[in-house]
This record gives sequence, structure tokens and C-alpha cells, in this order.
Amino acid sequence: MDSNPGGPPPLQFDTAVPRVTPAEATATQGVTCTICQRAISTEYFDVNGQSVCDSCRAQVAQLAETPRSWGVFARAGLFGLGAAIAGAILYYAVIAITNFEIGIVAIAIGYMVGWAVRKGAGNRGGRRFQVAALVLTYWAVGLAYTPLTFQQIAEEDKKEQAQEAPAGGSDAAASPAPAGPADEPRAVNIPMVLAILLGFSLALPVLAVISSMPGGLISAAIIAFGMQQAWRMTGVPPLQISGPYRIAAPSPPAAV
Repeated sequence: MDSNPGGPPPLQFDTAVPRVTPAEATATQGVTCTICQRAISTEYFDVNGQSVCDSCRAQVAQLAETPRSWGVFARAGLFGLGAAIAGAILYYAVIAITNFEIGIVAIAIGYMVGWAVRKGAGNRGGRRFQVAALVLTYWAVGLAYTPLTFQQIAEEDKKEQAQEAPAGGSDAAASPAPAGPADEPRAVNIPMVLAILLGFSLALPVLAVISSMPGGLISAAIIAFGMQQAWRMTGVPPLQISGPYRIAAPSPPAAV
């Protein structure tokens, strides 16, 4: 949810275009706030080259601060986790269908995770959110590689079994060994399995890059671009506030 529902539109820091410079404003008879569009008759502040009133200046400064609540951080993490899983599914589908690693998909994952984390943080950012988005983007790429790796392992096992089958003889295949205590089904430790899968997915991007050198440098660059996108989107926007600047009073009418 937006941190200021129903309020004025947020200030676009990246595309700020100066409208009235402080020197020119003192010679005018009024200034309009860029955010709330209200006329300012006494004094105003300059925020990234745009004129804003005192009330909007305080709101912009508050939105530029990094949230310290762990509840906000947890919500941003959940939003980012959902985007990471969706991005991993997208990346896996593209690789499985085209059999190629398309770099723009990794960048799209970084955008999805960065947008989700920032949305969960109330359209604010900060270093802790950048780190979370960075890790989730990296993990999403590893998660996309995981089913592909398992498929390759399964195919290699089938080839090995096919090569070893003639050497075993037909008698051995016809008389299977009696079932013993070791063949009894065992209970699956789900937390342990999830922990192993998590560790495997985190290590997989590094293993994939190292095992496919020198071509792995391309994969490393793809992952880096996606992580850079997530990092940039969850950072604190540059904010420069100066003022207040007084607005010159209107000149008295000339005597007739």
C-alpha cells in the first residue's frame, strides 16, 4: 500500500526538472508547490530543483527515510519472496523452452523483486531493503537452475544404467534380492529437505558459472545485471533540500 493514500502524487526524484530557481522566485509574486499545486505566498523550499511548500517538504523528507520497523521489513521480504518465486518460474520456462539464457529475463527478475520489495516497504528504500532484494534476486536465478540441474542428473543416471544393464546378466535381473530392513520406507524429514534445497539453490549459480567457464562469464554478467537492477530500485532516492526562500512582496501600485 502507498504510504500516503489519497494524497498528492509522489515527487519524481529521478526526473526532477527545475521550474523556478531560488533567485528567480524572490522576484515573483507567488510560487506554486510542485506536489500539491497550491499557491505559496510567503516562503518555499527547493527540493531537487523543484519548489515545494513546507508541508510537502516534510512529507518528502519522511518518505526518503529508511523504515526501521521490522514489521515493514518482513512485509517487504514477503513481497520480494513472492516476486522471486514468480521470476524463477519465468526464467525456468524461458530456458526450458528456448534452451538459451536470455539476459533480459534476469534483469526482469531484478526489476520484479526490486519493485515488490519497495512496494512492501511503502514505496521507500534503504540499505537493508537493498540487501534483501539483492539476495532474493540471486536466489531466484538459482531456483530457476535447480529443476534444470535435477533433469540433467536424472538423464545422466539413465545413461549410466543403460550402459551397465548388459553387464549385469539376465539371471541377476530375474532374481531380485530379498527385501531387508534397509529397504523399508523411511519418514521424510521435510525441514531437512527444504534446507538442503535452499542451500543447493544458493550454491547453484556459482557452481554453474565455474563449471561452464569461460562461457560462464556471460552467466555471471547476466546475474550481476539483475542484482544491480534490484539494488538500484530499492535504494534511497537522492534528496537535496534547501531553504526556506522568502517570496518578495508585490510592488505597490504606481501613483497616478
